[in-house]
Amino acid sequence: MKQLTLLYLIKENQILLAMKKRGFGVGKWNGVGGKQAENETIEETCIRECQEEISVKPKNLSSVGILNFYYNDQKNIDQKVFVYITKDWEGKPSESEEMTPKWFQMDEIPYPDMWQSDIHWLPLVLKGHYVEGDFWFDANYRFLKYKMRKNK
Repeated sequence: MKQLTLLYLIKENQILLAMKKRGFGVGKWNGVGGKQAENETIEETCIRECQEEISVKPKNLSSVGILNFYYNDQKNIDQKVFVYITKDWEGKPSESEEMTPKWFQMDEIPYPDMWQSDIHWLPLVLKGHYVEGDFWFDANYRFLKYKMRKNK
């Protein structure tokens, strides 16, 4: 499985999401993150991807979950995603060729415009839980089913 990161910046009662402009997940709101490079720790990946996608250097990352995504018979795109949040960063989120960042109130997260699996785990993370989960999608990326575990 490919190893990826996903990071959410949090301030007061807001979460930063970014609209994916190209590639896998285009047209969806999501956190920032991406694929682990060779000889890079998963936390280094998280920091690098955040800098590349929204020009912010995150600090004091908090690990909040590990999610496995399975795409039917497309084993080459199955993903193990390490999820982080932070309330500490340098810089101001800005648009890149890949992502357009936007702050949302916690009670106005646009779940219908996100991956269908997000509504099953992101609210738990935002309530302080550590989550582990498995999520299955069909060949057209439609959500099929999930299995979740959460810890306080």
